[in-house]
Amino acid sequence: MDRRSFLSASLAVGGGAAATASAAALSDRWSEASEPMETAGLTKHEIPTPALIVDLDAFERNVRKMAEHAARTGRRLRPHAKTHKCPEVARRQIAAGAIGVCAATVAEAEAMAAAGVGEILLTSPIVDPRKVARLVRLVQRGGRLMVSVGHALEAELLSEAVIAARIELDVLVDLDVGDKRTGVLPGESALQLARQLSRCAKLHVRGIQAYAGHASHTVGFAERQRVSAKAIGQAVETRRLFERSGIEAGILSGGSTGTYNIDAEIEGFTELQVGSYVFMDVDYRRIGGRDGSAIYSDFEPSLTVLTSVLSAAHAERVTVDAGTKALDATTAHKPEAKNRPGLVYTKAGDEFGAVSVEANGALPKLGERLEFIVPHCDPNVNLYDRIYACRGDRVEALWPIAARRGD
Repeated sequence: MDRRSFLSASLAVGGGAAATASAAALSDRWSEASEPMETAGLTKHEIPTPALIVDLDAFERNVRKMAEHAARTGRRLRPHAKTHKCPEVARRQIAAGAIGVCAATVAEAEAMAAAGVGEILLTSPIVDPRKVARLVRLVQRGGRLMVSVGHALEAELLSEAVIAARIELDVLVDLDVGDKRTGVLPGESALQLARQLSRCAKLHVRGIQAYAGHASHTVGFAERQRVSAKAIGQAVETRRLFERSGIEAGILSGGSTGTYNIDAEIEGFTELQVGSYVFMDVDYRRIGGRDGSAIYSDFEPSLTVLTSVLSAAHAERVTVDAGTKALDATTAHKPEAKNRPGLVYTKAGDEFGAVSVEANGALPKLGERLEFIVPHCDPNVNLYDRIYACRGDRVEALWPIAARRGD
């Protein structure tokens, strides 16, 4: 497909009423779709920029490597969909051996269930009665859902809702093992919450969630290992307390891309909630590898933002069409140009970025295309409604991002 044909098809340029209707239909499909869309010979060079790109070869190696690690260590794999928010990615993770996915929001859980993705664990607290009602409806429609609970109020709301709806729901007790974000404190406080949940005949405690986000980005493997072992150790002790008290604790779910090869070696830990490994980002690459290397290279950067050089009026910099609406700006780390060492990206507004070059380097030319490894993959995905899945220069499919942050 040439550039003109692609633009006419996707943007309905210059086609009168028929083209307008086609564009409206495409827009409706994107707003509702969870299935990949055909690309009819589209190449990477014809993609309108800025665009979110996944290198399928690197992506598939990442998915396979994590699945093989989980199988080898005897741990279940429950990847976090908050990273990709994309049913097609979830399907591929499950096909490789994952037991299901995690979701951070009700909207993510709904999107995954609507796409037929089973075994969903909602990892974030829900204290809004309207959102609790949506969870109930999801289960009533056949969604296979488990919910983490970290506070007595959450337990009370869920208990009332499942009794009223005459449904049953599996739950995990959410522990705060050092993040100080959500969850009940380990030990006796967690046991009291588990007992409260157990008093509701419609709620079934299956174990513990213990996410140690503060460990995941700790720089240096030895220090990361120390921080994660301390955090997960509290969860292991709480799990034993549950078992001694007659409360089921078959699941201890947690872990991260940064600690996958630490947590899986801890006795009593049962399943990995890894997320970023499928895409990777600049933030993770800086944490260092197990072998002492400065760059964490266990998984490959498969996600990039494709940009075009729009202006080259200055000798020291050019302008690209990817500003803060296209490249995540929530971390202190800058996007890194893929396969173009020496280029330096600086944000230059909502729509634009500035690219300069280190000493003795050559600036990109007007019209040239660049790919940038994103600073933080989760919020960067949230800026887009689709992913262009590419193998080399060929676009194999467009993957809808079905659960961008809304509610």
